[in-house]
Parts: sequence; C-alpha cells; structure tokens
Amino acid sequence: MKKRTVALLLFDDVEVLDFAGPFEVFSVTNELNNYTLFDILTVAQSREPIRAKNGLVVQPDHAMADVSNPDVVIIPGGSGTRAVLRDPNTMAWVQTSASNAELVLSICTGSLILAALGLLSGLRATTHHENLDELSDLAPDATIVRGERYVDNGQIITSGGISAGIDMSLGVVERLMGAEVRRTTASYMEWREYND
Repeated sequence: MKKRTVALLLFDDVEVLDFAGPFEVFSVTNELNNYTLFDILTVAQSREPIRAKNGLVVQPDHAMADVSNPDVVIIPGGSGTRAVLRDPNTMAWVQTSASNAELVLSICTGSLILAALGLLSGLRATTHHENLDELSDLAPDATIVRGERYVDNGQIITSGGISAGIDMSLGVVERLMGAEVRRTTASYMEWREYND
C-alpha cells in the first residue's frame, strides 16, 4: 500500500480543533499501523510560528514552497480564513495542491477557500452552520447542505464546524484503509459517532 503524504495547512487564527482533530485521526491511524500509512506535514506560508485562535502557538513543519503534490490536502477553518482569501500565495498553493491531490478536505470555513477558488462548482458542500450563507455567496452554483457532518463528493470532501472534521477524517480513513482500521482508530481515540 502506498504511503500517502497528508499536508495540513496552518495560518494565523486557524481554529485549533479544525486542524488538531484531523491531525490526531491520521496520526493515530499511522501510529497503530507502524507509521507505514502516512507522512503528516503541517504547512504554512513560512516556518515561522503561527498563532491559532485563542492564542495557541504552533510551529509548522514546512513552508508551502517546500511541499508539492501532497496526496491529501486538509484546509481547516477559523476566522483566519478571511485573511487567506486575500493572500495570493496561499491561495495559489491550495489551488495547485488541490489540482494534483487524491483528496481535498475542508473543515468549517476552510470550505470558503475552496469556494473562492471555484473548486466547489457544481458540488454539494457544507461548512459551519453559522457560515452556510457565506459559503452560498462564494459558491452560488454549489448545493449547500445543511445538517450533515460532512459531504463527500469523491475527491473533495467538506465538513461542518470544528469537531465534524474528526468524523470526516475517520470517514477518509475508512475509504482508504477499510472499516476495521477506522473502528480501531476511533476506539483508541474513544471517539463516538455523532448521533444527534
């Protein structure tokens, strides 16, 4: 089985669980399989520390310029996505990476970045429940889905806010590695499926 590179975008004012939840899912899955499944990279404009929402400081592994052709691209959300929308370098990296990736995942308002790049055109998509109208404005030809934890279009998968990214990531683990690997990861994390 091919070892996949997972690139997780970081930026100032990123929502912590948006990136930490998927990071944990892919990292735990990798750990439980002798680190043979994924190379998990955090990527930002530079290797300078970023300040996530509510003040958590995180040191990215790589500058975007040093990461090309990841297999899985993860775009988290948070209030910092608005600055990303105005940052041509980050937007170009997402555009290029998404065009070559096996899978592109967004959590929460990370979907706004995909929408602004035209990547949600003609697709079903979701985001944090408070930002559904904003997503609709940026992707007028997408079908905006309310009330689902995540929406899987094949290559592009969008999720609702914050903890929904964990469910989405577990769904991706199941797609790539099978239901038993997903169950083992969820059990280790003591994660229960969302039933509300």
